[in-house]
Amino acid sequence: MLAQDMFSLIEPYQTGRLQLDETHSMYWEVSGNPNGRPIVFLHGGPGAGAGPDHRRFFDPRHYRIVVFDQRGAGRSTPLGELTDNTTQHLIADIERLRDHLGIMRWHVFGGSWGSTLSLAYAQAHPERVSALIVRGIFLGSQAEIDWFLYGMGKVFPENWRNFAGAVPESERHDLLTAYRKRLNDPDPKVHLPAARAWSIYEGSCSTLLPNPQTVAAFGEERHALGLSRIEAHYFENHIFLPENALLDGLNRIRNIPAIIIQGRYDLVCPIATADALHRAWPEADYLVVPDAGHSAMEPGIRRALVAATERFKGVE
Repeated sequence: MLAQDMFSLIEPYQTGRLQLDETHSMYWEVSGNPNGRPIVFLHGGPGAGAGPDHRRFFDPRHYRIVVFDQRGAGRSTPLGELTDNTTQHLIADIERLRDHLGIMRWHVFGGSWGSTLSLAYAQAHPERVSALIVRGIFLGSQAEIDWFLYGMGKVFPENWRNFAGAVPESERHDLLTAYRKRLNDPDPKVHLPAARAWSIYEGSCSTLLPNPQTVAAFGEERHALGLSRIEAHYFENHIFLPENALLDGLNRIRNIPAIIIQGRYDLVCPIATADALHRAWPEADYLVVPDAGHSAMEPGIRRALVAATERFKGVE
């Protein structure tokens, strides 16, 4: 393991694409031990995509590490496609990939939107989940969405002004509608500036201390477009789940070994949501990292996530 408490970067030994329907093709990869304990990484956003560093949370000698880009995100195509892109489609895609790889049960690991999808998938298919590691909890409530669009400006006023300033003042009372109109405009001169403004806003609020590398990554064109367009689509549709659905469905997963990891100063997905999940789900372990914001790459979050994957090595 490196000093940063993550495992060394490895390359996948297997990659492929699943044709999900007439529109969507999904990128997937497998790395680590071909005969190891299967674990699947669910990325955030929705729409953010996965990257090489996401393999580094897992001991490659022990785990068979499955990483994929959700429909419309990252290396999946078409980028930013909203047709047939719902939470229910993503749950079905995970099952299709599991079956394609011949995996009976696996550990599920997800942060931010990945925590949402992890919980939704586990509640839909509890028999397929041997353990859950969730971080930076987002449950998709209207209050959480409103916080992202407006509330973060109470702590990051400069960043929020840049975000809101990308649309005319007359439209700022409904930023979601204003952004969706621009993000879905076919003209790159319209949708790309809006995508970058949305994505940079999120990236610049994701770390406890300013991190120019994080902001630059969020400003990259493909990342920004996939993240902003799909995220706005899911926000507009209340993440395609009834309010409180994930809390109401906890009885289906109470017996699955699980840990909730949350940065104390997470401003993208504030700790009140993780606390609510913890109170409703006392069977899951709960760890608050005292010196961290939202990003999985915050040093304290990183160490906690690796410790969790190490601890769950013994879970069948």
